Amino acid sequence: MSVNQQAHTGPPYGQPQPGYQGYQQPAYGGQPLPGVPQSQYGAYNGPMPGYQQPVPPQGYFPSLGFPSKGSPVSLNSDTSSLAPNFIGSLRAPPTSGAPPPASGASLPSGHLAYSQFGHGDVQNGIPASAAPMQRPPASQPFLPGSAPTPASQTSTFQQYGPPPASVQQLSNHMAGMTIGSTTASAPPPAGLGYGPPTSVPPVSGSFSATGSGLYTPYTASQGPPPTSVSQGLPLAQPPFPGQPISTQRLPTQVPGFAPPPSSTGIGPSSYPPTTGAPRPPTMPGPPLPGQTVAGPTMSQPNHVSSPPPPSTMSGPHPGPPMSGLHGPPPPTHPPQPGYQMQQNGSFGQVRAPQPNYGGAYPGTPNYGSQPGPPPPPKRLDPDSIPSPIQVIEDDRSNRGSEPFVTGVRGQVPPLVTTNFLVKDQGNASPRYIRCTSYNIPCTSDMAKQSQVPLAAVIKPLATLPPEEALPYLVDHGESGPVRCNRCKAYMCPFMQFIEGGRRFQCCFCSCVTEVPPHYFQHLDHTGKRVDFYDRPELSLGSYEFLATVDYCKNNKFPSPPAFIFMIDVSYNAVKSGLVRLICEELKSLLDYLPREGNMEESAIRVGFVTYNKVLHFYNVKSSLAQPQMMVVSDVADMFVPLLDGFLVNVNESRTVIASLLDQIPEMFADTRETETVFAPVIQAGLEALKAAECAGKLFIFHTSLPIAEAPGKLKNRDDKKLINTDKEKTLFQPQTSFYNNLAKDCVAQGCCVDLFLFPNQYLDVATLGVVTYHTGGSIYKYAYFQPETDQDRFLNDLRRDVQKEVGFDAVMRVRTSTGIRATDFFGAFYMSNTTDVEMAGLDCDKTITVEFKHDDKLSEDSGALLQCALLYTSCAGQRRLRIHNLSLNCCTQLADLYRNCETDTLINYLAKYAYRGVLSSPVKTVRDALINQCAQILACYRKNCASPSSAGQLILPECMKLLPVYLNCVLKSDVLQPGPEVTTDDRAYIRQLVTSMDVAETNVFFYPRLLPLTKADVDSDSLPAAIRNSEERLSKGDIYLLENGLNVFVWVGVNVQQGLIQNLFGVSSFSQISNTLSTLPVLENPFSKKVRSIIDMLQMQRSRYMKLIIVKQEDKLEMLFKHFLVEDKSLSGGASYVDFLCHMHKEIRQLLS
Repeated sequence: MSVNQQAHTGPPYGQPQPGYQGYQQPAYGGQPLPGVPQSQYGAYNGPMPGYQQPVPPQGYFPSLGFPSKGSPVSLNSDTSSLAPNFIGSLRAPPTSGAPPPASGASLPSGHLAYSQFGHGDVQNGIPASAAPMQRPPASQPFLPGSAPTPASQTSTFQQYGPPPASVQQLSNHMAGMTIGSTTASAPPPAGLGYGPPTSVPPVSGSFSATGSGLYTPYTASQGPPPTSVSQGLPLAQPPFPGQPISTQRLPTQVPGFAPPPSSTGIGPSSYPPTTGAPRPPTMPGPPLPGQTVAGPTMSQPNHVSSPPPPSTMSGPHPGPPMSGLHGPPPPTHPPQPGYQMQQNGSFGQVRAPQPNYGGAYPGTPNYGSQPGPPPPPKRLDPDSIPSPIQVIEDDRSNRGSEPFVTGVRGQVPPLVTTNFLVKDQGNASPRYIRCTSYNIPCTSDMAKQSQVPLAAVIKPLATLPPEEALPYLVDHGESGPVRCNRCKAYMCPFMQFIEGGRRFQCCFCSCVTEVPPHYFQHLDHTGKRVDFYDRPELSLGSYEFLATVDYCKNNKFPSPPAFIFMIDVSYNAVKSGLVRLICEELKSLLDYLPREGNMEESAIRVGFVTYNKVLHFYNVKSSLAQPQMMVVSDVADMFVPLLDGFLVNVNESRTVIASLLDQIPEMFADTRETETVFAPVIQAGLEALKAAECAGKLFIFHTSLPIAEAPGKLKNRDDKKLINTDKEKTLFQPQTSFYNNLAKDCVAQGCCVDLFLFPNQYLDVATLGVVTYHTGGSIYKYAYFQPETDQDRFLNDLRRDVQKEVGFDAVMRVRTSTGIRATDFFGAFYMSNTTDVEMAGLDCDKTITVEFKHDDKLSEDSGALLQCALLYTSCAGQRRLRIHNLSLNCCTQLADLYRNCETDTLINYLAKYAYRGVLSSPVKTVRDALINQCAQILACYRKNCASPSSAGQLILPECMKLLPVYLNCVLKSDVLQPGPEVTTDDRAYIRQLVTSMDVAETNVFFYPRLLPLTKADVDSDSLPAAIRNSEERLSKGDIYLLENGLNVFVWVGVNVQQGLIQNLFGVSSFSQISNTLSTLPVLENPFSKKVRSIIDMLQMQRSRYMKLIIVKQEDKLEMLFKHFLVEDKSLSGGASYVDFLCHMHKEIRQLLS
């Protein structure tokens, strides 16, 4: 996979990740080893020690350790925190009193010694059979010097009762999340067991299936294979450098949690060999000296091991078992080449001593509850749980090189973080529509059972990369587009022509309609029209029709739209330099108004208003020598004092406009007026557009709470005491209904409002933003605006906002085939009925999210269809219809639903659903509902699609293995869990932004991209490989960049080399770096150029210009930066990823029981 593929379109998440950045492979640190291939999950820290995966005896159902592609994730956990005294699962007790050696990494302290399957049958969460079985010897590296266990201890493998509910027990629940597949299949043949190698060498890059019968393929009915976290998961021990890591998509078993039993993944050689040589499969044979054989000691295949002991494999671990090591002490000599030390027992749940089992470990005090100082608690190893970075990387390498061809129904597109090309062959590009699932349940009962929301995130005017063709414009003349007589769906590739082409049957409602004579064409031998490829509406998923006069307001074609710039000239705006800045910028910006394709100049007319407590209108007619100002002081009854000369063509009135823009800052330079009005400003713009009989956009630049006497006057109602009370929702609701009514009038006229706010205190964004929100406008906020630090961001936002493609007076309707219908809509728009989404303006960055519900049964044969039709006025005043079609599969098996979901889109929908919920419910209720819905989604998968396994495992579907980490980010966001420094206005602002974000934007907003700049290759165009969002991934000697779509942080460690500081900041020491820089200095050296080019590239991918913030380690700004390290615990009380995963597991177990 090329590390250099720069993402073209969807903002990529980290670029492809070579090796595992941020992880010292051989020890935690941060320097990636060169040439380490990537693993499917978090940084791979090495094969499980001792990794021959032994084959289980008959009757033993190994968990599927390395399932075939896409197994479920399984986490074995039951508590949300590890028990402090868990010692680690043990193997069978040695008969002599010697403590058994633990090979390899010992368990995290904090996991009990009793595994739920009896001692010793560690890892693979296997149900023990009721009869005692022989425990075959294992081929893990048996290290000389440890006491061999006699083979007679087989009785330990019995079915024991339920695990005790002690604290300890929980411990390991967490530890064993298996992310592994859970296919049900027959146990592997008994004879394969654990011994010297015999067979297939693993292929690097995918788990080898060694030993017959080890991997059972997933059948379609089984559901996507579960993800098992162990796959390429980094184990807690550092691997041997250079170890290949598999990139296959396995079931996700979350580490730390027990793997699901099944025979799929247990293969020996689940991890690639440490030395690079193929790791041989195993066969039965006597234990090597020194290895205790307890229970089939399966070396964990796909399960991630629990956290390692502090000392890594570098040498002997001295000391008796109780000395603070977790679990039995490891052997005192290094592992043999080719195998790592075996990490035993990471997974099962802990159980108390069982019948037939002689106490815990004979010869030592009861393990797991021994007297003596408890070992320090260890948490689940973060490297062993699903890593967003790894998933993004794998998708890039697997799907970034081939174009995504849309000809096939129900295909799941590459992730938004992957840079790919789209070829439209009958379904709309994923740049226009993304769905939460591409295979939807046939019945409403099945949909209710799974709780997976069926939703589409639609971005009708999305910008395409230069190499993709824009939608074709089809002109059918005066007759207009061909439509179904009954449901009015537009002609599309799924319509069926019959009777030799004279009629067509609608694919949405099945009604038969006559083909108009001018549109008639013969059919070929397959029933397709012979002009199929000549007509975009028959062969493409997205296209445009030129609308006829019937589609226009009042049955007359629209005039070109107008832009009105409305500038606050109160004391704050003038004093801060804002007014002068806006006027200077507009002089040049007016030459860049949007224009249609090849037009010489823009058809858009412009007008200017300034205001404080009163409004000033300007006549800039081209025939005037100087502009004229007219003041309207009766703000209670707003009218526009002039018609002719207010809205003008820029080129014709250029000199008058330039003169006005020079004069405005001077006219108000000495103002003492601090109060402002707000609603009358919008009313004035609306009246001007009405008088000109056109649609348009108001650009309002506003600084303070409108407290002057006027309609829409507001009071300061900010009250932090309402947080976490039932009245908190009032903070998100508008103070008055006045603005809702004003918004309705604006939508009717096609008057869109874009709002640029520059507050120094509370401004009531929740109320001021109402009109912007309902008219489809954008809101920008620059708190404590200072030209020297904020000017770049504001001017870039303004330029982009003025120049971007916008459709005016837009109405969107989504039609569906029989069986489902659109029931709910999220985004910035207004609805006056239940089907039409109305927007005064819709730009290329805005999305509308639509939720569907069943109203009848669907059939697997015909699938389900969506058609999104957007009627709008282009910036040249042309009325058009843009059509997007998408066909989805339907399923009768839940497994097919779970195999075709898109987690990023699901999170986009859930965030919008929750952010709307805070308007009517207490925030806690909203958070609990989110957790509950996701727990139900995962519990349904576990119950119906994963093969049976112990409750101690958390099993996640492959394509939803990131649902917990991303959901936790939404729960910890400022809207749902604000820290003390987050203002009410910030929360209302973020709530409104997220509501119309696309999937790529919510992806990076909730899980920011973190790049190690010091690892960037200055000679290539590629980005450095991203690392996970956690403080433990940062090294004091490096510089990192973190971006979330609104801000770019550059974090500088205290130990960064002086040369790097000089190259990037132009100062000689760490202490001299200024954290008030808003741009990096332009220095002529490769590192400075590379970092600036990375930042420029990221800015290009985002719809807003991100604010640059320099953060020095241990500086006061570091608290703000840490807020974005979303895998860690947050100051506002948000859980860390590890703790949340445990909490989700507990919720799922409650639902299952």
